Amino acid sequence: MKKGDLIWGSIILIMAILLLIENTRDVFILFTESNKLIGGFIKFGVLSTMGEMLAGRITTGKWRFSSFFFIRAIIWGLLGVVITLMFSIFDAGVAKSLSSGLLPGANSKLTFAFLTSAIMNLTFAPTFMFTHKVTDTYLDLKYEKVKNINISIITDRIDLSNFLSFVVGKTIPLFWIPAHTITFLIPGEYRVLFAAILSIALGVLLALGKKSKTSKV
Repeated sequence: MKKGDLIWGSIILIMAILLLIENTRDVFILFTESNKLIGGFIKFGVLSTMGEMLAGRITTGKWRFSSFFFIRAIIWGLLGVVITLMFSIFDAGVAKSLSSGLLPGANSKLTFAFLTSAIMNLTFAPTFMFTHKVTDTYLDLKYEKVKNINISIITDRIDLSNFLSFVVGKTIPLFWIPAHTITFLIPGEYRVLFAAILSIALGVLLALGKKSKTSKV
């Protein structure tokens, strides 16, 4: 076990303890519920960045700060703001559609959670994922000192076939829809936090899969 493992694990442990202690948990919930967009920024900015670092540790065996580390963290935070907003929009929209009879299963919490997750992931998620892919690719090209970066260069670098077949075609139906169904079953004040934790989980799963494929080559 490396020093970085202890540091990363200690940060996660401290966060978990703060959420388990009633007083600090109440303060956290009060702040994030009173400042939902700021709360979404902090949750995703911190947890998703830590998830990326863990995925890199699993893949390469080393802890390292990615290029433009703080810019990437800010982007994660901004994505957290968007996710917080989308959770509210899709939650309210599906609830309204169920109550008005536009969708079946108005009296089932599970149906509400599944439909909210499915509709959100089949409509909003691909755009969200591609936007993040574009920002990541842009920063990678900047780090490589590629000149005159434009959308054509960025899309040429992105493996669209893999993005559509794997990221959209597999992670959405097999991971994100079931995972976000659970998200919409838990109390609202924990949803964005749980979503940020899910991003860590998926990053770890993808890193393990990538490492497994590499070891077989």
